[in-house]
Amino acid sequence: MLTFSRFTEYLSMSWTALKTHRLRSLLTTLGILIGVMTIITIWTTIEGLNEYVYSQLSKIGSSVVYVEKTPWIIKGDFWKYRNRKKITYKEYDAIKKSCKTCDYVSPEVYSIKRVSYKEEKFDNIFVVGATEVYDKISNIFPETGRFITTIDVHTRKHVCLIGADLAKKLFKDENPIQKRLKINGDRYLVIGVLEKQGSAFGMSRDEFVIVPISTFRKVYGGRRGLRLSVMTNNPDQLEDMKDELRGILRKVRKVSPADPDDFAINQQDMLTELYADLTTTLFAIIFIIGGISLLVGGIGIMNIMLVSVTERTKEIGIRKAIGAKRKYVLSQFLIEAVLISSFGGIIGLILGYFAGSAILSQMDLSTGVSMTSILIGFGFSTTVGVLAGFYPASKASKLNPIDALRYE
Repeated sequence: MLTFSRFTEYLSMSWTALKTHRLRSLLTTLGILIGVMTIITIWTTIEGLNEYVYSQLSKIGSSVVYVEKTPWIIKGDFWKYRNRKKITYKEYDAIKKSCKTCDYVSPEVYSIKRVSYKEEKFDNIFVVGATEVYDKISNIFPETGRFITTIDVHTRKHVCLIGADLAKKLFKDENPIQKRLKINGDRYLVIGVLEKQGSAFGMSRDEFVIVPISTFRKVYGGRRGLRLSVMTNNPDQLEDMKDELRGILRKVRKVSPADPDDFAINQQDMLTELYADLTTTLFAIIFIIGGISLLVGGIGIMNIMLVSVTERTKEIGIRKAIGAKRKYVLSQFLIEAVLISSFGGIIGLILGYFAGSAILSQMDLSTGVSMTSILIGFGFSTTVGVLAGFYPASKASKLNPIDALRYE
């Protein structure tokens, strides 16, 4: 059994041997260093992206589904989706009347408009036409003022709510409440400023306007297709709600039993699964690239250890002649191989962390390195050291002491 004192002795001997051939030892670690650095760099980057993407997707709402003309992820022929019938008030009325598992249903329309106040003008502002339940489904509430009411929708009032950033740009230091802005030249009374939402995927969620859907359709035309946001307060009922929605929609749109759906029920999980598939592929590429580098590094360690065994043949012979057992010689050279690979692994971990952090900082994402990535990087380098060093160590342990002493 290898005792702690013997282990530290072999570790010290291995370190002395590495210092004796500094340049050779450094060059030997390069393959391990590059492999581990590649794995840690991309792993750290993906973990930062994962944290960001999943936090953004969570804002969509896990208990909300979206009834639309086309799916968010299109596979196959795009034209078969493009030629589908629009989602209309007919579907909205049917869902609102018949869906037992639906707690909120909101019809929505969208457009890009110019928004102005006095001399301030901003193009390409997202305008949403919605109902009084849109705040509950989208989890967007006014910080000041009030939200749209049922009366606003029924009477087609020219009122609006605006995002926090847009309010600051348009009104500067003025209080926007009860001021009138223009959307494409039409005047609207500001009744509320929404809570700050931040950005999602690089786009501000605080530069948009919400108006009653009835007003939107009256001013900008009612021929646009709708998106229906449907929410259940019980997440366990989500699948039941989707089945119920599918039945109602197929009936109201007169889809025959033999035909596929001519509508889409979209939800957060679709985007989460797509992203997971993409990152799984990327992880596979990481390990292939890193594995090749580690293989090259392992071959380098094996070659150097074979050279080291040859150079120290007489030393091995002396040790065996004075009683060193085979397992101790084997342990000494294994420790030396693991030390070389671990040294490269540690440098690779450090460089990989800084490289990954630099990439994430350029993308304005939070940085950090997890214990998982550290264990994987260090585990890979140690395993390569053991595998690459075993043959040279075994060869050294099998040397005949008499032949070793005669070696020149």
